[in-house]
Amino acid sequence: MRELVRAYQAFASYDADGYRDSELTVPQADVLFTLGNTDGLSFKEIGEKTLITKGTLTGVIDRMEQKKLVKRRVCTEDRRITYVALTKQGERLFEKVFPQQVDYIKQRFDRLSKSELKDIGQALTKLHEIFI
Repeated sequence: MRELVRAYQAFASYDADGYRDSELTVPQADVLFTLGNTDGLSFKEIGEKTLITKGTLTGVIDRMEQKKLVKRRVCTEDRRITYVALTKQGERLFEKVFPQQVDYIKQRFDRLSKSELKDIGQALTKLHEIFI
């Protein structure tokens, strides 16, 4: 388990370095990347995709809204549901940062063969399955 944690920590640190110049926090980048290329998602959908808890997500969205990166919209059919979408400024940031981040991460994953990537994916899937 120690190696799994060490691998995750190394990945998370490397990943965060890739967008450090964007002035986004890790959760903000996660939300930006999740909302990119969508018309918006509900808080519930964002939480499920990012694994950010509801209480934390509210603060992340608040700060992104202050930066004018996202906007909220209440669902007309069910006022309990709030959707979040990127603003034009948020879309521009996504279009700039996301492709750079994909290339940045790809540099490391390209060090693995297709077979190694497949084996790692299968092992992680199996590990996940034994805990659910």
